[in-house]
Amino acid sequence: MPTRAVIFDLDGCLVDSEPQSLDALTAELRAAGLADVSTAELGERFLGVSLAVILDWAAERAGHPLPGDIADRFEARLLASYRHGLTVIDGVPDLLDRLASDGIACAIATGGSVRRMNETLRISGLASRFAGRAFSADEVAQGKPAPDLFELAARRLGIPQDACVVLEDSPHGIEGARRAGMRAIGFTGGAHLDGRRDAHADLLRAKGAEAVLCRMEGMAEALLAPVRG
Repeated sequence: MPTRAVIFDLDGCLVDSEPQSLDALTAELRAAGLADVSTAELGERFLGVSLAVILDWAAERAGHPLPGDIADRFEARLLASYRHGLTVIDGVPDLLDRLASDGIACAIATGGSVRRMNETLRISGLASRFAGRAFSADEVAQGKPAPDLFELAARRLGIPQDACVVLEDSPHGIEGARRAGMRAIGFTGGAHLDGRRDAHADLLRAKGAEAVLCRMEGMAEALLAPVRG
């Protein structure tokens, strides 16, 4: 079936925000008593995973409940960093223009909260491109790697799941897309993958990415390629 919709992950695929997110999360977890947690560990374990899942893991590792306001503190710290600079991935505006000109619907499926998603889109200037078509893990029972979020996006778009293709930078996201019956393309161009792009690309392929690109050049062709077989 020809591609009729592209569903984007937000952080690390549309905006280069993962380094700021990992820094903010590491700072809050250390303040909560996890002195040995690192950005590298969080990035390897939890890229694409909802904050609720990460905080459950952190509480178990700490051996005590985390502060009740830690999620709010994390988001406040993160959004403050965005206001000092949030970079749209090179080539994204041109890609979105190309897809729109081809009549392809575009949506977002992010593991971040609704608040974080909306602020990210507003600060980055991408909000108008995804009005009414941006979906958060807050809206489903299970976030990535479950298929729920991708299924929600397809349902809201009114497009069959097998006519959707997903662009993701996380193995959890690729797995969720494939479980939803969607094609998946991997992206490794975010700054959080500096020094480990090749290894990360292998992880994305292992989860079912049919192609992995490290820049937006050629991305439209990959997303719109005919289904193989």
